[in-house]
Amino acid sequence: MAQGRIMLDVLKGEAVFPPPLWMMRQAGRYLPEYRETRKRAGSFLDLCYNPDLAVEVTLQPIERFGFDASILFSDILVVPHALGRDVRFEEGRGPLLTPITAAEILALESKVFHVNLEPVYETVRRLRARLPGETTLIGFCGAPWTVATYMIAGHGTPDQAPARLFAYREPLAFERLLALLADHSAAYLIRQIEAGADVVQIFDSWSGVLDDACFDRFCVEPVARIVRQVRAVYPDVPIIGFPKGAGNRYGSYRQKTGVMGLGIDWTVPLEAAKDLQRSGAVQGNLDPLRLVAGGKALSDGVEAILGALGDGPLIFNLGHGITQDTPVAHVEAMVKLVRSATRG
Repeated sequence: MAQGRIMLDVLKGEAVFPPPLWMMRQAGRYLPEYRETRKRAGSFLDLCYNPDLAVEVTLQPIERFGFDASILFSDILVVPHALGRDVRFEEGRGPLLTPITAAEILALESKVFHVNLEPVYETVRRLRARLPGETTLIGFCGAPWTVATYMIAGHGTPDQAPARLFAYREPLAFERLLALLADHSAAYLIRQIEAGADVVQIFDSWSGVLDDACFDRFCVEPVARIVRQVRAVYPDVPIIGFPKGAGNRYGSYRQKTGVMGLGIDWTVPLEAAKDLQRSGAVQGNLDPLRLVAGGKALSDGVEAILGALGDGPLIFNLGHGITQDTPVAHVEAMVKLVRSATRG
């Protein structure tokens, strides 16, 4: 671990003010330079698998805003793609896959998994070599539940009903899929750390649609399985979990999974976030639409978060990814608000 990467200090439980700052989806379509690179890449997956271009877009927000952390440019669905499933992205529709059946789960191809993902590992190696020494490099994967929802439905849905029904009707096949995704995701994160990632984050974007029993079985247990496997190889590398929409289950999620950092969405009340902070670092949780709106909506949101959480271990971030219609000037304003903040 390099010295001077303040996000690592915060993840160990230190309070740093102003807090370290980065944004989920910070390399994306709100940036004109990203849109130019994206045109040259061809398809979205071509961009993910081209180390030259993936490094270029990953560095763009660092060069423009000087964020304290850089997150690998990739996608959560490279894992099922590397396992032999077809994945494609269509403008206006998002990711599309051929829905997997119970019988096809046993036929997922593991032998060439790391071969297929070698371009991603090469991107991580190049990023660590090119990033400023003080910038934390974040690797990531999708949580098994969230990745499974796309594999089963073939696309995103409002409440992931296809995956929930599949889990109820085919419980053994579904648990087999979650276990397989957990094991391969852990191996994927381990390779990213080996290549130079300082921190890894597990995104569970659809955890909020499950009842209590399913939340434990489908969200908590597979992530705990990933954490155990990563820690067995890299016990000191921080792991951030982001179970979006977990509500009052955020605390038990951290306790049961063993993640060090906890990403929280914008619906989490700041008093509840303060309680969560007593058990370790929290990351978040500005409403992305405050960033779109700018002005007083933005400044009030930043001030509230820093006022409530600034005395504890905090990584300032959005409560979900930045949206493509966000003005660059508003991001610049947010960075200035956070970096120039003083304790009240």
